[in-house]
Amino acid sequence: MSFLEEFQANLDSLPNILQRKYALLRDLDKSLQDIQKQNELRCEQEIEEIRRGVQSGNITPDTSLIRFSDEALDEQKHSIRIADEKVALAVQAYNLVDTHIQQLDQYLKKFDEELQRERENAAVATVPASGVDGNTKSGRGNEGGRGGRKKSRQTASVAAAAVATEAQTTSATPAGMDLDLPVDPNEPTYCLCNQVSYGEMVACDNPDCKIEWFHFGCVGLKEQPKGKWYCSDCAASRNRRKGK
Repeated sequence: MSFLEEFQANLDSLPNILQRKYALLRDLDKSLQDIQKQNELRCEQEIEEIRRGVQSGNITPDTSLIRFSDEALDEQKHSIRIADEKVALAVQAYNLVDTHIQQLDQYLKKFDEELQRERENAAVATVPASGVDGNTKSGRGNEGGRGGRKKSRQTASVAAAAVATEAQTTSATPAGMDLDLPVDPNEPTYCLCNQVSYGEMVACDNPDCKIEWFHFGCVGLKEQPKGKWYCSDCAASRNRRKGK
């Protein structure tokens, strides 16, 4: 049984338990009121009898000798016991509710920790997949140098950041000094310029496009086009098919 199921089972029984305790509290309160009224009447009668005895001279007006009867004192002690029992029941009811509140707090804390772990795991899981988004087209194995790999627009943005950093480093190099940067021979090439990916790139929406990815500058773009975009060759082919 999970913690939530156990908590739900305990919570289902809570109203009945509280109802029984409150019913007992009402019964005790009624008994206490009856005993208190009875004790008040008895004390009033005994006070009146003492007053008459003092007036008639049968009782010495010595306050140290004047006292209530044992019956009246027993009724007062009984009232105190009932009041203490009422307090004990009220404390039990409070502790019962407080226990369920603490259990709920523990469940919420545990649930929050599990949710946090799931978010962290999801964040870690998305890191290797960040180079692929919904706009990525499936590659074709007969594309030689590219090996059928595709770069998403998100990957192109990352590449742009890398190129910008490289440009800053190059600009900080004194004039006349050429940096011998290593070039990966396995790096796929794209665009009309047949160069590796850098800066912002746009994908041709023709699934049969031979080039597929183009640098913004090579195709005269300054920002990502809205909607579908076709390179010049694919756009001309589409127009020729439409003209037939």
